[in-house]
Amino acid sequence: MSEQQPPKIEFPCEDYPIKVLGDAGNELRALVIEVMERHAPGFDQAQIRVKDSRNGTYQSLTVRITATGVQQLKTIHRELIASPLTKTVL
Repeated sequence: MSEQQPPKIEFPCEDYPIKVLGDAGNELRALVIEVMERHAPGFDQAQIRVKDSRNGTYQSLTVRITATGVQQLKTIHRELIASPLTKTVL
């Protein structure tokens, strides 16, 4: 039986989704925009999807960027997860 390998991403990868889960509020959105502008300048802010949790305590923000490489994605993840506003980055 062969082991299944995760799919390989070919870079640059347009329309790459990144989902950020965290505390609801404008601060989370501002953080996501700041980090994305630094590492994926020119991403379309109008395409940010925001979903509130049932009680409104948390939000998920989904952004789509042009991913240029593994290092870029690791850096974005590291910077987002370092914030106390962020719970998870997918």
